[in-house]
Amino acid sequence: MHTDRRSVLLSATALGLSALTAARAADRPSDKVRVAILGTRIRGKSLMGLFTQLPDVEIAAICDPDLNLIPAMLKQLPEKHTHKPAIVQDMRKVFEDRTIDAVANATPDHWHALGTIWALQSGKHVYTEKPLSHNIVEGRRMVEAAEKYKKVVQVGTQRRSAAYLAEAAAYVQSGKLGKVPFARTWIAGNRKTIGKKKDEAVPDKVDYDLWTGPAALRPFNRNRFHYEWHWNWDYGTGEIGNNGIHGLDLVRWLLALDAPRKISSAGGVFFFDDDRQTPDTQTVTYDFDKTTVVWEHRIWAKTGVRNQGFGVELIGEKGTLVVDDKGWHIEQGEEKAVKPTSGDLLHVRNFIDCIKTAKLPNAPIEEGHKSTRLCHLGNIAHRTGRTIKFDPTKEAIVGDEEANALMGRAYRKGFEVPASV
Repeated sequence: MHTDRRSVLLSATALGLSALTAARAADRPSDKVRVAILGTRIRGKSLMGLFTQLPDVEIAAICDPDLNLIPAMLKQLPEKHTHKPAIVQDMRKVFEDRTIDAVANATPDHWHALGTIWALQSGKHVYTEKPLSHNIVEGRRMVEAAEKYKKVVQVGTQRRSAAYLAEAAAYVQSGKLGKVPFARTWIAGNRKTIGKKKDEAVPDKVDYDLWTGPAALRPFNRNRFHYEWHWNWDYGTGEIGNNGIHGLDLVRWLLALDAPRKISSAGGVFFFDDDRQTPDTQTVTYDFDKTTVVWEHRIWAKTGVRNQGFGVELIGEKGTLVVDDKGWHIEQGEEKAVKPTSGDLLHVRNFIDCIKTAKLPNAPIEEGHKSTRLCHLGNIAHRTGRTIKFDPTKEAIVGDEEANALMGRAYRKGFEVPASV
């Protein structure tokens, strides 16, 4: 039933996209797609570097509440990119510009939903970074907005554009591993402590109220600002949302999994003595209908399972499939090894192509939501300290009001994610 329903939904979405973009393609078949970059640090820089490699893309604007970051972004523009992008501090100015076709949303997690929804409402296509959302309710609103406004949304789970992993998915789904009752994915970050920092004055050229956006306004602190926001519940989703999304999305894809029924978490801030709120050590167990999936992170460790910093293993009745930095291979079964190839540039290429052709992207928003949902459920199990049961039909946690409350959040006035998009 799920597969049939998903096929119908995807077909309907594709038809809507086709109707919407056909006229545009006919009117301006040779036009460059004008993209605005929202967020200018690690992912924003990376995405701009990818988009500027595409001859049919023009960077129309660069946006960040911290104007101190803009010069470094401008230095990264290649000489062949002769157009001078607009410099914008408030993303709402980007959405008002009707000449901009799409945005690359590389903001912190707490801005992913509102930035994406506002962009869709203004008629723009969206490439949004992972994890899709800050919480489950936001993710569902983003899906609803994409369906309503019939725009292309590509989620930044770029492994879905890697051909070697598509081959691995085909291998597993052909039945060559047989039953796969157990899967594991992990990361070891070898990160340093963030230490303990005092609140301070907001730096010059930073619109901190705007940066805070939907979250509660707290005094400025560098351990709640650039990058370190990942480790604060107000803004981030911890390491499971930061990197676990890649491994969990890959497991879902390889095994064609939908939603778990039971989720439990163990771990905490066991290694570092610093300002972080999210766990530096965590193991989450997800029980699907016929498969148990385990996520592990130890962000203080130099290496992880199988002496690999990041990886996936599917343990099946006919062998074990391993995805690591060597590609993917089969152990204890039919011997096969496929070397890795990057999907990063192909992922943004796929996004632009889908804008022009009205096809669904390789990482559609519904799939991005379901994978991100795993991260949120793991964090909810961690924060409540108990096993939770999930009803995917109602998209609700069963019999646990405290856990259900963590599926959404309260918003500051003027930055509310709408209940109806």
